[in-house]
Amino acid sequence: MVYRQKTVLRRPAAVCNAAALTFICLALYAQGREGPNQTPATPRAIAPMDITGYWVSVVVEDWRYRMLPPVNIKNIPAGRGGGGAAQAVPMNAAARKIAEAWDPAKDEASGEQCRSYGAGNIMRMPGRIHITWQDDQTLKLETDAGMQSRLFHFNAPQSRGGDWQGVSQATWDSVPGGRGGPQLTGSLKVVTSRLKPGYLLRNGVPYSNNAIITEYYDRVDEPSGNSYLVITTTIEDPTYLTQPYLTATHFRKQADASGWNPTPCTAR
Repeated sequence: MVYRQKTVLRRPAAVCNAAALTFICLALYAQGREGPNQTPATPRAIAPMDITGYWVSVVVEDWRYRMLPPVNIKNIPAGRGGGGAAQAVPMNAAARKIAEAWDPAKDEASGEQCRSYGAGNIMRMPGRIHITWQDDQTLKLETDAGMQSRLFHFNAPQSRGGDWQGVSQATWDSVPGGRGGPQLTGSLKVVTSRLKPGYLLRNGVPYSNNAIITEYYDRVDEPSGNSYLVITTTIEDPTYLTQPYLTATHFRKQADASGWNPTPCTAR
């Protein structure tokens, strides 16, 4: 169960019924929310949950495709690589042609052994992640698999993208709060675009620079004391996908950096 923290908004004590006092009432209402002459709260200050720290992958789905060395889809028996993760990707004919021609040696020779470590697949790579606030407007997510770094910008990103991690715009998910105004839920929404083309699976299933990745990060705290990070991802790519590709990825919270082992990208 994801616990949602509601933002409590204080309303001014005075009741404003006269139309002539509408402007004054609105001013008092805003003052009651943020106080006089105060700078609006930063995304870090209003965060409805804490996802910072070290987290380790919990591989509970697509184990074969995430944990074992990748195999070209044309060499997997029908009904098997056909099945599982490869079948779950709604590839079009152009994507399948590229995947069937996948050769890790060519990726290594061209210096593109990180194709599986871009934003389209990096969260599915088994390993550990480390999340920190780079500043009050930016979350930083580092991976030990491939030694990648993602920046989630709550303000306007300065990067033009074009690399493996692209440009990620972050917001705290919100729902209408009635008379109390918008209320924050427990989800972090991240939309990533402007990517360098990469792989959705380690065996060469491609995504293009037109891909849009939408992620929702939710923290789940269990009575046992364990905490989990659940990442629900939708990838849309008009170049290689016939419909959105959906996944759910899980991490368990660690008390410290135990097991943190940064390793470079590998194509095999």
